[in-house]
Amino acid sequence: MFLQRMRRRGRAIAVGTAAVAMAAGCSGSGGGNGGGSEAGTLVAYTGQSGDYQRNFNPYSPTANEGPGTIFEPLFFYNLVRDEEPVPRLGEEFSWNEDGTELTVTVRDDVTFTDGEPFTAEDVAFTFDMVAANPAINQGGYEGEAEAVDDTHVRVTFDEPAYMDAPQLLGKTWIVPEHIWSGVEDPTTDRINEPVGTGPYMLEDFQPQAFTLAANPDYYGGEPAVRNLRYLALSGNQSGVDALGAGRIDWMTGPVPDIQNVEENYPGYSAITVPMNQMALFTCSSTDMGCEGPQTDPEVRRAIYHAMDRTQLNTLAFEETASEISPGFALPERDMEVVSSELEAQIAPMEPDTDEAARLLEDAGWTVGDDGVYAKDGERLSLTVTVPTGWSDYITALNTMSQQLSEIGIELTPQQVSYNEWGDSRAQGQFELLMDSLNQGPAPDPFYVYSYFFSSDTTAPVGETANPNYARYSDPEVDEAIEALRGIDRGDAEARQEHFDTIQAAIAEDMPYIPVLTGGTTSEFNVEKFSGWPTEEDTYAYPAVWGRPDQSQIFLNLTPDGGE
Repeated sequence: MFLQRMRRRGRAIAVGTAAVAMAAGCSGSGGGNGGGSEAGTLVAYTGQSGDYQRNFNPYSPTANEGPGTIFEPLFFYNLVRDEEPVPRLGEEFSWNEDGTELTVTVRDDVTFTDGEPFTAEDVAFTFDMVAANPAINQGGYEGEAEAVDDTHVRVTFDEPAYMDAPQLLGKTWIVPEHIWSGVEDPTTDRINEPVGTGPYMLEDFQPQAFTLAANPDYYGGEPAVRNLRYLALSGNQSGVDALGAGRIDWMTGPVPDIQNVEENYPGYSAITVPMNQMALFTCSSTDMGCEGPQTDPEVRRAIYHAMDRTQLNTLAFEETASEISPGFALPERDMEVVSSELEAQIAPMEPDTDEAARLLEDAGWTVGDDGVYAKDGERLSLTVTVPTGWSDYITALNTMSQQLSEIGIELTPQQVSYNEWGDSRAQGQFELLMDSLNQGPAPDPFYVYSYFFSSDTTAPVGETANPNYARYSDPEVDEAIEALRGIDRGDAEARQEHFDTIQAAIAEDMPYIPVLTGGTTSEFNVEKFSGWPTEEDTYAYPAVWGRPDQSQIFLNLTPDGGE
């Protein structure tokens, strides 16, 4: 019998002892009032460029914040290393013998921030809401949830569904039924006044900054970090400037001379973790309504071979990125499941322009008088979008544009606001964009596949896809994903044949063109707070935009500490 019970364990949540005055709002241009110096207030910069739009719907692709901090999962799964999940709203869970029934015990001492009690009914309601709305059902969940009593939920499946547990338990944000039963569309409705169970609640909102205050009634004790202030700046450079001025306490992103953060930014430390696979997302499927040269898989493969990844890593990422597999299993963490049947297990770091040209010419593309390939009167000219201010991605795309021009592909980077970029990504209104594939709820490549390559998580152009933005669909890949869903993670041999199928297909089709594995680098104020993740103790994925990882880190911090 497969049985997995997670008892209440994990890190003690530090509780503050001194009341702290609420901080005032800051300028979004980096000219605020030195908010990073206030005791008990942590100032975070997530990369937001331009004003915030008030939206705290945890299921919206353009939500400002909330998953983990305001709305909680049942358990926390560490993406960096394979270990037992840490209880949050849940206390323990178990499977029946054949993996068709999941039973969860939830806490009995939790209230929502409006004072209403949290029960298993809220969990069952949230699960049912996700199942009924494909746009927010990232994992393709098809179970039926039932609240057995106030503290027990039973989820039943038609087929074994072992791999559904981390998504349901670790990345499903539990919402209050008494409020969300009146939400018309959980995908698009804005939530202006969020009510959750989490350690923080919305205190103040301005377009250039908003503040979350510690929940005094949080079941784990009021957090020691009393206030979280999120700033909107004009881009990465503004973040670097604010970091240098000591105005922000946590930023995830590039800084000059990133190897010497402690020397260049006294009082700060940094950590880099290879995690998110950077790629050129393509609107790939003409059947789904995509248009443009990128719908030709030979164009996508030609771009893959034409990249000089060594140069990209040097010029754009300060050598913090690393190799990527075209089968999208992480080379370090997941090397055991990287398919041996791939033509190349690792994407080439050096360009192969001859192979790129061969692919294009075999597909009927010919070089025009202007040096750019064309086919049937269409020039091989592509626009790639990126949020304004994302300086590393912008540098990468400008460099890539020069690389591709040498083989006859015209690539034009276009900077747009984050909100415009996010909306076009969701709706499929793009040719190419640069982004990264997040790793899902647990350290297993299954989730990348079920998120980004499943027909269940995409939609035609003009409708919201989440998160298969490439509009990719392949019946064999879908079948392999479903097979993996029902296999115990301990059966490596049975799983590998399905990993092989998926990796071979996506390496051939390339709806997401692999660039590099992003080295996620965060800069922390270690003079003001202690308890940050370190290379020796990476208890959570250290990205300020990681959810619910960011909340696990907030709960581990103590103000006015040092290393």
